[in-house]
This record gives sequence, C-alpha cells and structure tokens, in this order.
Amino acid sequence: MEGRSGGMGEGRGREAGGGAELEPEPESEPAVAAEAVMSVQVVSAAAAAKVPEVELKDLSPSEAEPQLGLSTAAVSAMAPPAGGGDPEAPAPAAERPPAPGPGSGPAAALSPAAGKVPQASAMKRSDPHHQHQRHRDGGEALVSPDGTVTEAPRTVKKQIQFADQKQEFNKRPTKIGRRSLSRSISQSSTDSYSSAASYTDSSDDETSPRDKQQKNSKGSSDFCVKNIKQAEFGRREIEIAEQEMPALMALRKRAQGEKPLAGAKIVGCTHITAQTAVLMETLGALGAQCRWAACNIYSTLNEVAAALAESGFPVFAWKGESEDDFWWCIDRCVNVEGWQPNMILDDGGDLTHWIYKKYPNMFKKIKGIVEESVTGVHRLYQLSKAGKLCVPAMNVNDSVTKQKFDNLYCCRESILDGLKRTTDMMFGGKQVVVCGYGEVGKGCCAALKAMGSIVYVTEIDPICALQACMDGFRLVKLNEVIRQVDIVITCTGNKNVVTREHLDRMKNSCIVCNMGHSNTEIDVASLRTPELTWERVRSQVDHVIWPDGKRIVLLAEGRLLNLSCSTVPTFVLSITATTQALALIELYNAPEGRYKQDVYLLPKKMDEYVASLHLPTFDAHLTELTDEQAKYLGLNKNGPFKPNYYRY
Repeated sequence: MEGRSGGMGEGRGREAGGGAELEPEPESEPAVAAEAVMSVQVVSAAAAAKVPEVELKDLSPSEAEPQLGLSTAAVSAMAPPAGGGDPEAPAPAAERPPAPGPGSGPAAALSPAAGKVPQASAMKRSDPHHQHQRHRDGGEALVSPDGTVTEAPRTVKKQIQFADQKQEFNKRPTKIGRRSLSRSISQSSTDSYSSAASYTDSSDDETSPRDKQQKNSKGSSDFCVKNIKQAEFGRREIEIAEQEMPALMALRKRAQGEKPLAGAKIVGCTHITAQTAVLMETLGALGAQCRWAACNIYSTLNEVAAALAESGFPVFAWKGESEDDFWWCIDRCVNVEGWQPNMILDDGGDLTHWIYKKYPNMFKKIKGIVEESVTGVHRLYQLSKAGKLCVPAMNVNDSVTKQKFDNLYCCRESILDGLKRTTDMMFGGKQVVVCGYGEVGKGCCAALKAMGSIVYVTEIDPICALQACMDGFRLVKLNEVIRQVDIVITCTGNKNVVTREHLDRMKNSCIVCNMGHSNTEIDVASLRTPELTWERVRSQVDHVIWPDGKRIVLLAEGRLLNLSCSTVPTFVLSITATTQALALIELYNAPEGRYKQDVYLLPKKMDEYVASLHLPTFDAHLTELTDEQAKYLGLNKNGPFKPNYYRY
C-alpha cells in the first residue's frame, strides 16, 4: 500500500506491564552481583536461631517489606527505633539479642532463605556490651565484658535467586549466548504486544518459523507464522479494526448471501495487518479461498498472522523476514499441490513478478490482477507496453478512493507517528526535505508544516512543483539543501533518489527515511561498505557511522516507514480495502471480452459506491439532484457524477 502506502529480524525480549524482560547476565557481572548479593553479618548463634526462615518472593527491591513473606516479629526486629534514626544504630535494650556465653561457637549455617533480608546490603546490629575485634586470620571476633574472646560468625554472602525470576530465566533456551543489554532492549520493542509491533514469546526468537512444526487448533499446518499461540491477541486487534472499517463490514453483510466470489482462489501479497485481516475474512465470507504472503519484511503483525492461521487461512509471513524468507513465503502461497490461483491481489508487483518468472503457465487460469501500489502499477504498464501482460489488470492505486484518501490522508497522519516512535524527535523548527509532491508527498508536507517544521520539496513534474509552491513550500534541488536539513523523506516511487553522494554530504544526525512502497529510493546498498559502521539503536533504527564520527539515522533500512515502524489509520484503509474487494469482484465476474489484456482503472461508479459506504460514519447526508437539475447537467440522478477525465 503506497506510502502507507506509497507502496519490521532481531533477538527479542518481551515487554509486559511496562518492564522489559532481558537475558540473564553471567554471575560474574558486577552489576548483577551488586543487586543479587546481600552480605549478612550474624551477631550470634542465639540471635540467628531466633530469626525465622523467610522466603523472599518479590523481584523488585523497592517493594514494601510486608510483601517479603516475613513474620511480624522478624519485621519488628529489623525495623528502626520508633523515634526514627539510622537502622544501623544500636537497638534498644529490650530488643537487644543476648550476648553469647563463653563457650559459644559460630552460628549454625544459614539456609538460603534465612539469608534473605530487606534491601540493605549489610545489616549490622551493634551491641554496647560487645567490642568488635579483627581476628588474626582476618575474621571477626567478639570481646565480652569479662574479657572472653569469641569468634564471630563469618559474613555469609549468598547469591539470591528469586523464585519468579528463576522461572522466567528457565524459559530461555540455553543455546542462546549472552547478548548485550542495548541489543536486548532495542529489540524487545519489536515484539511487545502492541498494534505497531508484534507480541512475541522471547523463548523462540532464535528459531526461524521455517524450522518450526506448528499446527492450529483444527490440526492444520498449512501456514508459517512466528508463533501460532499469539492468535488470541491478534483476534482482538482484528475485532478493533472491524469497528473502523464500516464499508467492508457492510459489503460482507450485503453480499454474503450472494457469494459473488464463490469459486475464486485468490493469492495475495500485501502488508499483513489487522486491516488486511478484515479484508481477507471479508473475501472468505464472499466465497473466496485465499492464500497470503507479506509484501514487506517488516510490516507483518505477528499476532495478526497467527490469528489468520488459526482461522484456517494459509498465511506465510512474519516480522523480520530475510530476503530469502520473503521469496520462500511467496512461493509457498503459489506452489501448492491441488490448488491453483485464479485471481491475484498484489501490492508492489512482487507476487506477479514471481509467477511470471517461476510459474508462467498459471496465467492460463488466472482471470485478473488487482494491484494497489505505484511500483506495482508501473510494472504492469511496462508488461502491457511490451506485450507480455497476458491477463486483465485493475489499477487500484490510481482510483480516486485510493489516490485521494489512502495516499493523502493516511500519510498525513502516519508520517508523524513513524518518525516520533523511532526517533522521539520534536518537529518544530526542524528543516525537512520531502522528495516528491504527489499525494503521499502532499500528506507528509502538510503534517510537518502544521507541526512547525521548515519544509522543502523536490519534484520533477512542473505541475506538482507548482502545486508545492502554491501551497507555500520552497521548491529546491536536493543538492542545494542536503548539508543543512535535519530530515530527508523520499516518496517518489523511483530509484536512487538519495544516493551515496547525498548521504556523504548530510549533516551529523540527519534522519533518512522512505515513505514509498519500494526500498529502492535510498541507496542503502552503498552504505554496506567496510569503512562505514552500522549500529543498531532500537528496532528499525540504525546509526550509520562514517570514519570521521559523523552519523546518520536510517529508519527501517530504507523501507516503508509508516507500516514498518508504526501504524496507519484503520478508517482510511477501509476505503482502499473496499476498493480492492470490489475490483476483485468485478474482474472475477466480468463476462469474457469485457476486459482485454491491459491495465484498467476502476469504473467511476464503483469509486462513488465505495465513498458512499463510508459517509454514514460521519452522519453525512448527500444532496440529491432534481430531475430538472440532472437533465441540465446531462447526468443520471444516481451517478456517476463526474466523467472519467475529471481530476478531483
């Protein structure tokens, strides 16, 4: 989907309740030892005998003492005097433990539980009747008033292993080596349970989904997702998305009885999000069989993919796929025994390209292609021009409901979300250059300008360039401002818009990102050289460091920012998804000969129908033409209201 639409692989921790679970460090680490070791100095065997064994259950040292499982007497014995003061001050006589007799020996060895006391690292009780004296062998000695010297119990140092802590750490596979704290923290955000980043059990992070044997509750294993156990969380996200997708839900309700897609076998390659799940389940309700892969290696929500797999949809996708995983997933969707697709729903053209390359004979049974991105549409037109397009294709990207809503309004909101989540930056006063002033560029510029940024625009089209000028933006060449800008955003659908030369000239800490569908706009490959150092900051955020210490901040490795690093507004995606569903219905049910082997735009009447399905959400009321008005304009009262050449 372009720029939501223009058209997120790491070691994991898990964030729950606001705290990230990290890998346990080795016992030799001083930072851990300082927190886990408590030095307990035992005054006497008699005193030790009176302290009951306790079980210290809490993990946080800041918890209140009554939660430690201590008896009331033990808590009282360790509390400071009623008048306040230092807890290490001498205890009152009534609470003072009796002095050991002349024959007293060392205290009995303490159990691990007995050595667990509140936060103080060394809790001592001074007794005025005793004088402490260093023993010649380095131990502690007690001197009684009568002059008898008794060896004091030695300080007991115990590595405390909390019960719940041990249980959590035991979940970790032992084959995983020690990872740095920064890596654990930065990557825990990738799998926290949220709509922007999938919830993932960290215990299986190191295992590729391709190497797992998973089955859903029905016993099916025809899918490949991160963790099928996340399905319940994904189902909740899908239910939330349904609330904001009124047109799809209305279409599902109206057409469910007719089953206009009965017999359709749809293979899809799009972003796998909660919104896509609503679309897939709508297609299923209309009679279609679906198999699905992801069009972006970072945009899949793992819990949503799990929910779809649990519902019986063959889904092959997870967040953080490698390039090899990406093509493997597409192949698993297409190359399956006893099942051949007759419709394609693509976002970016990768699925169409794969079938042309590997399984060209499949096009004999395919009725049509529905494509929704600038990049994919461009590929279709190239095939058509070369005479290699052998089925009809529907250009959803240039339909009014996609171009004027998804590309514009979706990007206007999601650009800020993606930048804020990844960099925590303030936009006011920042200098930003936006490459491209199409609908995606217009949305990005409007949002940044409203936040107080100084926005420059680059453009090759004089019409779009004039629009940028009239909207109050300064039109420049990238070379003119590359040294001074704080943020560079690409949204052209082209390749090598930002080259290595541009990257070399950028200021320190410049943020570079892409809002187009493809990862070709920023020349990321030129940055993978020995003289440059890559440093992972957090999920989908990298520092690329030059030899002189200059660094840039690269987001999502040059891939689509909003769907890789944040989320997109569900309501506006309802418009695009409904358009896709209607395009599939149109191509699948069209009589032979209506569509040739070419690329078509969605009929205007269908665009208007999609828009009308969303108006009730706003309690909007359309004005109706009178017969006289309709005759005057030469229109049908029920539409279409604009000719195909009309530019909205």
